[in-house]
Formats: sequence, C-alpha cells, structure tokens
Amino acid sequence: MKKNIHPQYFTDAKIKCSCGAVLETGSTRKDLQVEICSQCHPFYTGKKKVLDSTGRVDRFKKLTERTSAKKEAAQKALAEQKAKLDQKKAEAKKPAKKAPAKKTAAKKKVVKK
Repeated sequence: MKKNIHPQYFTDAKIKCSCGAVLETGSTRKDLQVEICSQCHPFYTGKKKVLDSTGRVDRFKKLTERTSAKKEAAQKALAEQKAKLDQKKAEAKKPAKKAPAKKTAAKKKVVKK
C-alpha cells in the first residue's frame, strides 16, 4: 500500500441515531449522526407507517373508478352497435315484398341497317 494517501481509521467510532441509539463500529470518522437505524427502522421493527400527505392513494382510487366507468360505457356502446348491426343483417336476409309490376307497352327496338 502507498503511504500517506489513506484516511485515518478509527476502530471505536460512534454512530448516533436520532432515536437515541448509539452503535460502535469502525469508520474513517470518529462520530457520525444518522436519522434512522436498525432499531427504529420500520422494516426491522415491524411497525408500518403509511404516509399519505398528498392524497395519492385517493387520487389513484378515483382514477381507477373513472377508467372502469369508461370501460363499462364503451362495452355498453359496443354491445348496442353490435345489436343494431345484427338487426340490420337480419332485415337484409328477409326477402323484401315486391310491389306488383306495372304493365307497360312493349317498345319496339329500332335497328338501323
């Protein structure tokens, strides 16, 4: 190793958490301040905190309600269009009633020679 390029290592460094816990470990700094540690972190303690200060969950629920309503309306409109199309096809298959043919005088064709 090169000399005079490595920082000083403290084997008795103290890490102080905002919850009051003090941990001793090795570090290049003598004292450290942290906001959260393994004694107060929700993952390790099992205490879950749901912070919804901006209402994101409510906005998400409203969004999903709107999209589901739009999907239902689209499906209803599609079903109506399909019913109309089926009705038109059924009417087209039925033979139309023909009006009685009018009797007209037969015209003679003139053929030029």
